Amino acid sequence: MKWMKNLPNQLTVSRIIMIFVFLALANVDARSVKPNFINFTEETAHICHVIAYIVAIVAGLTDLFDGYLARKYHCESDFGRLADPLADKIFILATYIMMADYKIVPSWMVVVMISREFLVTGLRMIALREGKVISADMTGKLKTCLQMGVLLVGGAGWIRLFGFDLLHNKPVWAVWYSIMLVTTLFTIYSGINYFVKNYKILKSNL
Repeated sequence: MKWMKNLPNQLTVSRIIMIFVFLALANVDARSVKPNFINFTEETAHICHVIAYIVAIVAGLTDLFDGYLARKYHCESDFGRLADPLADKIFILATYIMMADYKIVPSWMVVVMISREFLVTGLRMIALREGKVISADMTGKLKTCLQMGVLLVGGAGWIRLFGFDLLHNKPVWAVWYSIMLVTTLFTIYSGINYFVKNYKILKSNL
């Protein structure tokens, strides 16, 4: 069915749209000192953050389903191979930047993640000039799963789900920081792995 073949790409595009919905809702902050056209109460801001958290979860689920459907119905495409990891990057980096803004994730870790994504994207662009598409490999997929899992936990702490608070409990923060450190190190490893596996493409363009 034609609509089924287009569904994976539609899910990918919808994930990008949901990212901007998430950002709009997550940016609502009653404590902001910046001038706003609307004065949000703490309760309104919290409701917006909860909705943003739900939108982020739904966006993350689309990442699981678009790839699964593409493989199951044999409708993988070059657009999907390029757009899917790109949508992942926009989603993950946008949410991590927002969490850094709320002091839930150290800023230097976000800088490392952004740097890794730019470098791998650059490698993909070089490969594309040679007519080759570098799809997400296993380390890249595991990296994405790990980062999304961290976002799920970090988001729960952000909205204080069931009283869970990352910022005001030192033992919990120490565990959280350790998890974030492992995630950052694996992000670096996965980036290095892309360059090792595609060294010939890089060497031919030096």
